[in-house]
Amino acid sequence: MAPKRALVTIGADLDCVSGWLGSYGGQDSPNDISRGVFAAEVGVPRLLKMLKRYDIKASFFIPGHTIDSFPEEVAAVVKDGHEIGLHGYSHENPVAMTPSQQREILDHTYDQIVKLTGKPPVGGVAPWWEASAEGIQLLLDKGISYDHSNQSHDCMPFYTRIEDTWTKIDYSAKSAKEWMKPLVKGELTPLVTIPANWYLDDLPPHMFIKASHSSHGYVDVRTTIDLWKRHFTYFYREHDWFVFPLTIHPDVSGRPHVLLALEEFIEWIQTHEGVEFVTMAAVDSEFREKFPYPGEQAKYVGTGKYSEKQ
Repeated sequence: MAPKRALVTIGADLDCVSGWLGSYGGQDSPNDISRGVFAAEVGVPRLLKMLKRYDIKASFFIPGHTIDSFPEEVAAVVKDGHEIGLHGYSHENPVAMTPSQQREILDHTYDQIVKLTGKPPVGGVAPWWEASAEGIQLLLDKGISYDHSNQSHDCMPFYTRIEDTWTKIDYSAKSAKEWMKPLVKGELTPLVTIPANWYLDDLPPHMFIKASHSSHGYVDVRTTIDLWKRHFTYFYREHDWFVFPLTIHPDVSGRPHVLLALEEFIEWIQTHEGVEFVTMAAVDSEFREKFPYPGEQAKYVGTGKYSEKQ
């Protein structure tokens, strides 16, 4: 039997105030904005203290708005040696923006991270995990190695396709044949996806959002821990090598009840042989070594097409 290798990643999204501006519907609420301030000024220090306690390096995906608005807290993340990745500027929805707007934000936030850390970011997360049709190409053109937004798998990284295309149902059409068409898969690219997973995210069950019909905020943390344990147990049973991509937010896991539950889960998962807490950049590197890109015999030329190496 092959030894187990479970790569556990903690992706910390520092949405803070930007989350209320771009996604959570709190842009007109002083109270919701204050919750974003809590995330940065109280939640972030608590998470850093917890990660240091367990000697874990996490991947922090930080919107440009958070970098500009809370420089001391962001500097503390960098000082502790965590990975810093892209996450928009004001947590904007990429699907709602033009390609030029997306490129402008990507260029700006990329430069922010280079200035902050002294090196370019390796990966990023689309705000709200809503990657756009143009987003993959923009990341490739920028030299980004991995993305953490797609949910086509739950525990195995994979090489990302240019966005699939599909036909929507149009009940006003004369014939149903107009929409009876299959999904068309996009072309494979060298961009690695480290899977996203709503079920391994602290925000849906534990973040009260007034504008969201699916908001909970009061789920018993024991329910969440049981869900996370069941995911890990299945992955561990079925795979000798896999990634467990946990997503947390300082707004949520910075709260005492969730923070204590997260500590409980970390201690439980550490009882398994072969577990290692790593950054997503490390997962990207190990995945590429273990599963070489099938198009390496071709050269990517930045247009969504490939040409043979000379």
